[in-house]
Amino acid sequence: MHATWKTATAAALLAAGGAHAADAEAGKAKAQAVCAACHGANGVSVSDTIPNLAGQRSAYLEAQLKAWKDGSRKSAVMNAIGAQLSAEEIPNLAAYFASLPAGAGAKSEFMPALARTPITFPEGYRSSYLKYTTIDMPATRQVRYYWANPTAVQAAREGKALPDGSVLFVEVNTAKLDADKKPIVGPDGHFVADQLVSYTAMAREAGWGAAVPELLRNENWNYAVFSAAKQVRSTVNQAECLACHKPLDQTSYVFTLAPLTAAARTR
Repeated sequence: MHATWKTATAAALLAAGGAHAADAEAGKAKAQAVCAACHGANGVSVSDTIPNLAGQRSAYLEAQLKAWKDGSRKSAVMNAIGAQLSAEEIPNLAAYFASLPAGAGAKSEFMPALARTPITFPEGYRSSYLKYTTIDMPATRQVRYYWANPTAVQAAREGKALPDGSVLFVEVNTAKLDADKKPIVGPDGHFVADQLVSYTAMAREAGWGAAVPELLRNENWNYAVFSAAKQVRSTVNQAECLACHKPLDQTSYVFTLAPLTAAARTR
């Protein structure tokens, strides 16, 4: 009985090992195509806010990827990435990053295609774009005004996917605060704007998605952040924007398509 049990157990372990044997080289290819955008090709991240993966235990990394894939751990960026990883790719990635020497020293550079943006500041947007919604951000005590160019407005009015040539633009303002440091609400029911702090933009043109890894690609959309002085912020990593918008393929990759459509049809 004991010998039979040992034989059966050994066979089961061998079968399990064969079924789940990780391929670190395959993991390397996937990591350099996608994960490098945030975590660096060698597992040393591009930002102090993003963890290094080099030298982490493979079992830990595999467990986190599975949690992001099934949604039991929440992260807008990693849930979008994890959902696209196959059962084979997860242990491969874990094995690759675990095989690297622990990250130390300088941060990795952004992937070139995600460090640059082709979007330029849309001068004169207030006279030609439609202001289609206002959103309060209580956590950051901000109020944001959303604008869309005529191409996006026309497509939304007709119920079509937003095409190349579309631009969505956001003014980011701090909210005025009362004596208790709470945002003041105006007659329109929204926070009252105090100071303009930045602008954000998403725009698309033919070919703009070609250099973006497939797991991050939002068709031809690209993203940008501008300072209050209208200067593009070169430290912005588009990978985070792309991953966050990736699940929105049914709404043109846009969080605010519904209010845009409503405003476009009443204009």
